[in-house]
Amino acid sequence: MTYRAPLDDYQFLFRVCFPLSELEGTMRFPDFESSDAEPFLQAAARLAEDALAPLQRAGDVHPAYLENGVVRTSPGYERGYRLIAEGGWAGMAAQPEFGGTGLPVSILNAANEMINGACLALGLNPLLTQSQIDALELHANEEVKRIFLPKLVSGEWSGTMNITEPQAGSDVGALRTKAVPADGSRFLISGQKIFVSWGDADFAKNICHLVLARLPGAEPGTKGVSLFMVPKFLPDKSGHPGLKNGISTLSIEKKLGLHGSPTAVLQYDGAVGWLVGEPHGGMKAMFSMMNVARLGVGCQGVAVAEAAYQQSLEYALARKQGKPIKTDGTGTIIDHANVRRILALMKAQIYSARSICSACAYAIDIARATGGQKWADRAAFLTPIAKAYGSDTGFEVASLGIQVYGGAGYIEETGATQFLRDVLVTTIYEGTNGIQALDLAGRKLANTGDAAFALLDEIEECSRSSRAHAPDLSSDLAQSAAKLKEATGWMIRQSSMNQRYAGACAYLRAMALLLGASNHLKALVAVNGKGPRAALARVFVKRALPALSGHCDEATLGAEDLHFLDFQGQVA
Repeated sequence: MTYRAPLDDYQFLFRVCFPLSELEGTMRFPDFESSDAEPFLQAAARLAEDALAPLQRAGDVHPAYLENGVVRTSPGYERGYRLIAEGGWAGMAAQPEFGGTGLPVSILNAANEMINGACLALGLNPLLTQSQIDALELHANEEVKRIFLPKLVSGEWSGTMNITEPQAGSDVGALRTKAVPADGSRFLISGQKIFVSWGDADFAKNICHLVLARLPGAEPGTKGVSLFMVPKFLPDKSGHPGLKNGISTLSIEKKLGLHGSPTAVLQYDGAVGWLVGEPHGGMKAMFSMMNVARLGVGCQGVAVAEAAYQQSLEYALARKQGKPIKTDGTGTIIDHANVRRILALMKAQIYSARSICSACAYAIDIARATGGQKWADRAAFLTPIAKAYGSDTGFEVASLGIQVYGGAGYIEETGATQFLRDVLVTTIYEGTNGIQALDLAGRKLANTGDAAFALLDEIEECSRSSRAHAPDLSSDLAQSAAKLKEATGWMIRQSSMNQRYAGACAYLRAMALLLGASNHLKALVAVNGKGPRAALARVFVKRALPALSGHCDEATLGAEDLHFLDFQGQVA
């Protein structure tokens, strides 16, 4: 398939909805100019379209495999990774003192979508490194920064996160990996970690693992967890990979999809590591990495959705089937109203999810640029929505793409099913989408829900500003915002988290639909209510937004009906 990077959408978003000009001259970006974005976006598009897209099928058909304890990667991945590293994409947003360009997360997010839209399995690798860089900049001491950051930023070394153990999945506090003090500032790490994405590769000179483990005497649960940097090879005095560390790759998982990305089981046997952050402060440091990664995973979902849409559109424009529907049509299945409906919903949902991920990245940038707590709170509030809705969009759009193909889409050689198989994991890793919903309904609505109500107020203002261009859509948005305000108030009033959690997924979806609709209407206003963007806004508001009402109703049901069932074939 031919992949085309969504340059037009990002150029529009950065000009109209999330103006990068607001970052110019700020304390975080003193030398940044919004015009700087264009050459980076163009370069990312060329990399994605020309070098990475041809690797998409190779990774699926020729998966990574383990040979004598070393992971062998898919054909072409070594060259693809080298181009990513040489282009500076792994460390693009890192601080210049470590070799990065210090660009805004907004631009990084856009580049990541293009890279992952072209080849998700390979694109996951630099995304993990970017997240690790962010965690080290925030929490590592000067020694760890000096040793590891320049190599990670250059892409010479790659990074992973090691959280999950056989008995400790979402319950991170149940982990058993141990860390005991050794000489100087170093520790010895022992234990086993599973589900380590890109836990090993034959093209990176070193693999740097951020590992959660327990120090002696640590209290149970997450409060007793610390974070350690544990490299595959110990750096020598010159900073080059030296002796092999006490880490072995026991196996790589056989998965439904994402075959080109090796998911490893790693064994640590007295492996040397360095503490990152404070003792017993591992969760705080790891969440810095995970929150960046969660936005990246939402972006991955959007990326696959875009690729699946492009391929489905290409097929619909070429496939002839049955009698012509329109005398002035193409003679292909795109003339059918239902096929057009599917494609229109795919495209409208992609823009909705892309705009939410962009809003999250922009909030991170403004918070860093100004130190404003309001923007930091907004970024935190949007992160679970971006992750969950972005990845759900990837899966839903990939599924719709198969419907456009019909029976041919179920055949592997078309590549349509690969999108579905590959993107499903984005709804699971970096915290399942159910966990994201609990985070939103719990932590992110803590106390008075100020971040939620601030967004809802802005959406109501968007409704008013769009009234002159599309009064019916403006009214629909206003009614939906009022409905969601009621649901938000209900959530906040619940003293029992179980009551909130029963409707958390529905609440997150409702919030995503409203945010997406408001961003569509901002686009409509910017084009004076005319043209393709205005038409797409109408599709989303009239065909997707109505589901919000049902989601709000479910969000406020509580948990009683769920506990009425005993799930053993009998009614309790």
